[in-house]
Amino acid sequence: MDKKDYKYIYGPVASWRLGCSLGIDPISGEEKVCTFDCVYCQVGAKKASAQERKIFVPAKAIIEEIKSLPDVKIDYITFSGKGEPTLAKNLGEIIKGIKNIRRDKIAVITNASLIDRKDVQGDLRLTDLVMAKLDACSEVLLGKINKPAKDIRFDRILKGMSEFRAGYKGKFALQIMFVEGNKNSAGALAEIAKKIDPDEVQVNTPLRPCPAKPLPKKDIDEIKKYFSGMNIVSVYDSVRKKTEAFDREQTLKRRGSYD
Repeated sequence: MDKKDYKYIYGPVASWRLGCSLGIDPISGEEKVCTFDCVYCQVGAKKASAQERKIFVPAKAIIEEIKSLPDVKIDYITFSGKGEPTLAKNLGEIIKGIKNIRRDKIAVITNASLIDRKDVQGDLRLTDLVMAKLDACSEVLLGKINKPAKDIRFDRILKGMSEFRAGYKGKFALQIMFVEGNKNSAGALAEIAKKIDPDEVQVNTPLRPCPAKPLPKKDIDEIKKYFSGMNIVSVYDSVRKKTEAFDREQTLKRRGSYD
């Protein structure tokens, strides 16, 4: 298979959280389809409206691309891309299909907006790692930073996270993106994180091209202190593996940059 033929997979990329990560985009449209329109989104601004799960890409099409992969060592096959991956109604079917042909660990990067749904929780339990977004400590801050679709509520996200965490046998990580608008809420976010009790807290700031400016390392170092006692990884402290993408164009469409 030529590189140009990959439509739904991208990378592998050098991820500071996942090592060598091969991306799967189960949405795979030309435009972002997401329940959030975060101020720091690297794939472009688009008002959040999607909330209903549907099939965007047939599971068979993604599995065929996975089967065609060249022999390359991958740390994680990661569901992400140009939108919220849990919007894909066939997410669980795709994960099961990959497990039938690959032994790589499977991760899902989710904004957690639908994590209170039982069907979404069921799909996520099939994975080895779930990285769930937590950028806000209140309904007001959720609206300011993540700009969710109508009817998505902060209290439901927290309830869903706690329910999922309690029954999940894989690794559960909270990914927190700090920008100017929420850096002063680090203490409140840390208190919520401690109640959820994740396996890992990922302290991040947007280093890839996007509308929001990254916080300097000194600010991130101060923020990390609030999470003392927890397992913390930080974007400024992590080392990336060297990788070469099969298709740089497809990777750039979904990440905003290759690095």
